[in-house]
Amino acid sequence: MKIKKVLKRIFRRESKKSFGSTRNLKEINYEELHKLIKSHANVKLVDVRSPQEFAERRITTAINIPLYNIRRDAVRYLPNKNDTIILYCQSGSRSKKGCAILEELGYTDLYNLKGGMDV
Repeated sequence: MKIKKVLKRIFRRESKKSFGSTRNLKEINYEELHKLIKSHANVKLVDVRSPQEFAERRITTAINIPLYNIRRDAVRYLPNKNDTIILYCQSGSRSKKGCAILEELGYTDLYNLKGGMDV
């Protein structure tokens, strides 16, 4: 009986949390992206789409870390957690989730490209 009550409380709390949301999500558009890249030397542009999508169409200076591998590969490809990191995908949805994951891992300066490649 007590176990059921505890599980209900846990599930209630978890359902209130918004999956893939970040506390301080910063979104930028293409114009702001270009300005940011020009003004910051340590900007990392990360495409979180699949390798197939990345091969078909991408932003030239981007690296590909698919969303499904971001927890595993972030430290290898993004060793400095204080670098400015801009994530993008096709529509902006996966990159928002990627920002949330990187924030959980301790990355501090994250941006999501608003609208992704669809803009």
